[in-house]
Amino acid sequence: MNKVELQAKVDGLTDEINFLRTLYETELTQMQNHLHDMSVVLSMDNNRCLDLDSIINEVKAQYKDIAQKSKAEAEALDKPKLDELENKAGRHGEDLKSTKNEIMELNWMILRLRAEIENVKKQLQELQAAFSRPRMTWPGWCVTTRS
Repeated sequence: MNKVELQAKVDGLTDEINFLRTLYETELTQMQNHLHDMSVVLSMDNNRCLDLDSIINEVKAQYKDIAQKSKAEAEALDKPKLDELENKAGRHGEDLKSTKNEIMELNWMILRLRAEIENVKKQLQELQAAFSRPRMTWPGWCVTTRS
């Protein structure tokens, strides 16, 4: 295409743009005149009553959700510590039972040993009494005393 053809195309497009612009302005003027003559009646509900009950219920629900989440988070954080304390308490309880059983066994052993000591003391007293009495010896049956 040469310059003359391109110039002719540009002129044609410019004329078309000008025509469309004029058409637009004409239609816009007609619409404005048409709307200007028209009266519009709108009904509005100016009753601006706030539904406070639903707002309060919604806030309560949100607060409840937040509280439940906070409680769940706190429980999740404290659960390992609580489990560890329960395990320690269980171990200490078992240790305590074991120690109590050991103390009972030692007390029984002490009682048994005391009884044996008393028994041995009686035997010792009997032997000491037997040795302190006068004795008769076999040859001639003469009485001797030990001191």
